[in-house]
Amino acid sequence: MASSSALSRLSNLHNHLRPLDSNNQIEGLVKFSPEVYQALSSGRAVVALESTIISHGMPYPQNLETAKQVEEIVRKNGAVPATIAILDGVPCVGLSAEQLERLATLGTRAQKTARRDIAYVVAGRRNGATTVSATMFFASTVGIPVFVTGGIGGVHRHGEETMDVSSDLTELGKTPVAVVSAGVKSILDIPKTLEYLETQGVCVVGYKTDEFPAFFTDTSGCKAPCRLDTPEECARLIDATTKLKLGNGVLIAVPIPKEQSASGSKIESAIQKALKEAREKNIIGSAETPFLLARVNELTGGASLASNIALVKNNALVGSKIAVALARLREHSSKGELLPIQ
Repeated sequence: MASSSALSRLSNLHNHLRPLDSNNQIEGLVKFSPEVYQALSSGRAVVALESTIISHGMPYPQNLETAKQVEEIVRKNGAVPATIAILDGVPCVGLSAEQLERLATLGTRAQKTARRDIAYVVAGRRNGATTVSATMFFASTVGIPVFVTGGIGGVHRHGEETMDVSSDLTELGKTPVAVVSAGVKSILDIPKTLEYLETQGVCVVGYKTDEFPAFFTDTSGCKAPCRLDTPEECARLIDATTKLKLGNGVLIAVPIPKEQSASGSKIESAIQKALKEAREKNIIGSAETPFLLARVNELTGGASLASNIALVKNNALVGSKIAVALARLREHSSKGELLPIQ
């Protein structure tokens, strides 16, 4: 049953996202890696991974090393990694080693691609590194229910004046994918971000924590709306969201391990300085977050980058376990079996 469902999804994708070319031949628009295609076809656990973190989130070669290590963590924990990007105008779900290398060396020359940019990048046969919103879109389209990232975007500080709100939040409100992240980036306004997610109807979960994490650090001063403590509990939540046809995503916020958390006060001080510099240089919109993250890393002597890498790996570990638990739950459900609550 699970395999049949996956094949049906892939067949629908094939039919709807493959236009006819001038010679009346079918030309593929979305390309799967063989590993991801086989996993989806057989109902195995697959974890979607974004590509902006590779091109814009870290310098070379740390970005390539981290991307490979994250994929290996996913595999070691029983799931298949599906890094998503647009290369030469072709949306790719699952990247080869050569494609990862290409994206890492392209760096910021690859366009930072949110949902609004997808058609532009595809139509122009450009290279695009997918953000949270674009990765969610592709993951949902091909039937990948779990997506791991570092931190999502949110309401920027002074967002009530600038109206600078990440499309990640609205995507979570309308796209049924579970996003595993270390909360939201601490360069943002966390209380306003949580309020916005509530307005969007997004279930926000603290994983093994009562406090919503702040990306670089494990505390933010904001209470998590709800708490779950095991991959199985998260899997049941995701499954219930799907069966109820709520149509929105779930945010599972995983705090960075305490031993790998950088000094909160040191990072906050660096953030305030970086924000001031961004305003002075009139750096706004999609350029602001990469600038702030890079500047904060400089001001903290690399501590924030080390924390960033640590939290992404930890999220991959947790997200893989959730994806495996969800695949197992759905396999038993298709057979009419009930798994015991753990």
